[in-house]
Amino acid sequence: MPSTPRPSPLDTATPAAGPPTVQRDTRQRAAIRAAIEQSTRPLLPAEILERAQREVEAMGIATVYRNLKLLIDANEIRLVELPGEAARYESARHAHHHHFQCRRCARVFDVHACPGDFASMAPQGFKVEAHELTLYGTCAECGRQP
Repeated sequence: MPSTPRPSPLDTATPAAGPPTVQRDTRQRAAIRAAIEQSTRPLLPAEILERAQREVEAMGIATVYRNLKLLIDANEIRLVELPGEAARYESARHAHHHHFQCRRCARVFDVHACPGDFASMAPQGFKVEAHELTLYGTCAECGRQP
């Protein structure tokens, strides 16, 4: 007997009181999701808008922000926060990784490596529960410029 597919969190949402409501997977949301999934690096909302408008020209930045929240709530994307920087967004499909920020162009890139055990660096008696690591320097593209 074929199994019935389970609805995505974007298909149904349960308000505090009452039955589930339907969240349509709109063309705009699909374009935003595709822009993030196809990117090799975390994107700013303006970059997401620019890429998503290739599919849905009339989209505005408010639509991007509204859908970013829905995609975060559905655990489809993650927020990438760097000190002193605007939030960026990336696919939640990525395994554990870190980031590199170019000091010239300010773009952020994925680093699919991890130096490993940070527990040995913590003060005695402390327990490391998680870590984030950001490398800073010049990206390859900016490095070719004089």
